[in-house]
Amino acid sequence: RSYSITVRVLALFSVSRSGQEMRHDFQEHQCVCEGHSCVSGDRCWGQQCFSSLTMSNGIQVHQKGCFKEYEQSRLNCKTPPSSGQVVECCQGHLCNLDVVVELRSVNLNLFSCLLLSQFCIAEVISPFSCRNVRWRRCAIQCDHPDPCHRRPHRCDLLDHSCTSGSGSGLPFFVQRTVARQITLNECVGKGRYGEVWRGQWQGESVAVKIFSSRDEKSWFRETEIYNTVLLRHENILGFIASDMTSRNSSTQLWLITHFHELGSLYDYLQQSTLDAAACLRMALSVASGLAHLHVEIFGTQGKPAIAHRDLKSKNILVKRNGQCCIADLGLAVMHFQDTNELDVGNNPKVGTKRYMAPEVLDDTIQMDCFESYKRVDIWAFGLVLWEIARRTVSNGIVEDYKPPFHDLVPNDPSFEDMRKVVCVDQQRPNIPNRWFSDPTLTAVAKLMKECWYQNPSARLTTLRIKKTLTKIDNSLEKIKADS
Repeated sequence: RSYSITVRVLALFSVSRSGQEMRHDFQEHQCVCEGHSCVSGDRCWGQQCFSSLTMSNGIQVHQKGCFKEYEQSRLNCKTPPSSGQVVECCQGHLCNLDVVVELRSVNLNLFSCLLLSQFCIAEVISPFSCRNVRWRRCAIQCDHPDPCHRRPHRCDLLDHSCTSGSGSGLPFFVQRTVARQITLNECVGKGRYGEVWRGQWQGESVAVKIFSSRDEKSWFRETEIYNTVLLRHENILGFIASDMTSRNSSTQLWLITHFHELGSLYDYLQQSTLDAAACLRMALSVASGLAHLHVEIFGTQGKPAIAHRDLKSKNILVKRNGQCCIADLGLAVMHFQDTNELDVGNNPKVGTKRYMAPEVLDDTIQMDCFESYKRVDIWAFGLVLWEIARRTVSNGIVEDYKPPFHDLVPNDPSFEDMRKVVCVDQQRPNIPNRWFSDPTLTAVAKLMKECWYQNPSARLTTLRIKKTLTKIDNSLEKIKADS
């Protein structure tokens, strides 16, 4: 008999220092590539080479390869032996050719047994409902019956063709209990889901989103989405780990991500104004993140198309470089074109009423069509763009921050409030007259209106939005150069 449980992937993260988001553009090196993850020959190119050793069913499994990005190597090259894997890294042409990794004073068989026991116990006491859940993450086997009758798993924990979730062909790094290594410093946000804390992990600041027990399905869904291969993108919040931990005699659900000290776009816009360049930088970064979610990447190391379903300024974070990244994927929907499978998850929650598209409010959305969910995201993007534009200064004038439809509905609008305004009266956020004396805001206003068509199929796609914003940005640069 077998009992399958999900294992959360320890992803990779970048950090901010000295008020600047550090970018490390190292020279790429050719590395030796050996093992199941080498799908394109015995050589690969990356910023660091690695050699690793794990234990699989009592057999030592050696692998060699390359880290494509500095952030990937930064965390994984620090992997301690207690994690169940030994990793050695180097820089230079074929520098890992003669590197031989050996086990020293680490009984990986014992570690694996303890790890399996820990996860089996955690799963037995877990309150998750197993029905209707799509399990796509890597799994390990325990000697217990499977009461959930889950679909077959794509790979086993100790099958090293399974990747880290970054889509870079790295060997699977055994998930360790990250929560035990984190010190919580201060609460930086609260919401219906729970709290967000700034924590310290391995000397760096991280964000710890602690879900309330009643919102466990959002926690589970975010964990599932963040572990999607090739999801990592500079405009999507960087995922580190997901953990279930016990603190103060109660079970806590943790989602650990990169920390961005400037907070959400909602908070930032209330305190700060923008110039035209900053406006476009923010808008283009949100559009880029959304476009990466929406696109399906084909191949063995591909990713499904993903729709967010709850895009709003509170679910977008501001980075030190002025760009944004999209967060809060607890309501996301996945689509696999090859099988036409639509995975809507097992979360009964709906999106934020203020940002709901007309077809959601009047219940005419085609729930079995993935394109419908993407068009809902486009509607919400148009509202976020409106929020950004209001805080953009032109001719010395700027509006105070207000949420969309602030003048038409109460502070906490009901479903019926929004349906009347958006569907019956077909109202849209007001475009201030002063925008039309500024070429950038005029173009941005035209763009947002094309996201607000009552007919969902008439709305722009994310790729068209990206191209339009890039064109507006280029025009702004030309104006600056001419002046």
